[in-house]
Amino acid sequence: MRVLGPSASNGEPSSPPVLRSREGAVRPLPVHEWAAEASELEHEILDRVAGPVLDLGCGPGRLVAALGERGITALGVDTSPHAVGLARQRGAAVLERSVFDRLPGTGRWRTTILLDGNIGIGGDAPRLLRRSAELLGPGGSTLVEVDPPGHATRILDVRLEVGDHHGDWFPWAVVGADGLEEVADAGGHAVTEVWSTQDRWFARLTPRRPG
Repeated sequence: MRVLGPSASNGEPSSPPVLRSREGAVRPLPVHEWAAEASELEHEILDRVAGPVLDLGCGPGRLVAALGERGITALGVDTSPHAVGLARQRGAAVLERSVFDRLPGTGRWRTTILLDGNIGIGGDAPRLLRRSAELLGPGGSTLVEVDPPGHATRILDVRLEVGDHHGDWFPWAVVGADGLEEVADAGGHAVTEVWSTQDRWFARLTPRRPG
């Protein structure tokens, strides 16, 4: 998820940021949590990953930094200069570029991560999953966070707003747990594990390899 300024002196936006759809729906964005250290719940998630790890849409790099502290090779990718700057301040290895740009280690990563709704990047979740499959090596998997059951899978036009400031409209996909299997199949993956903790829903997807 991209982070929009302006920022306070502690690196966090001066007003609570939200993600607004053209239809008027508003979703608060917990940037204060993204800029903090990895939470206990996130450490439980990281217990499930194998390195090397590529965090797609890494934000301020809390997961990349936490993986590094575990001695696991990890790289983050994000389009936001602000988020990348925060990540580098905490010592995380992060690239400022799109997940669809050329990335190092293509075809050799063991785990790709799409948390905090980042399965919505680009507004086309199947395309994003196909890109993840390209990045993964044999035996690799994609770890995703999805909306709870009962939330429709859909594509929205959204923008980031912080106080009176806002960014441009961009496409964003929302994937509910109920529709994940269909999305994963269209993206060349099989759903191999789904679980919920603290009202958040996660899944492990495994690319389907030819032959």
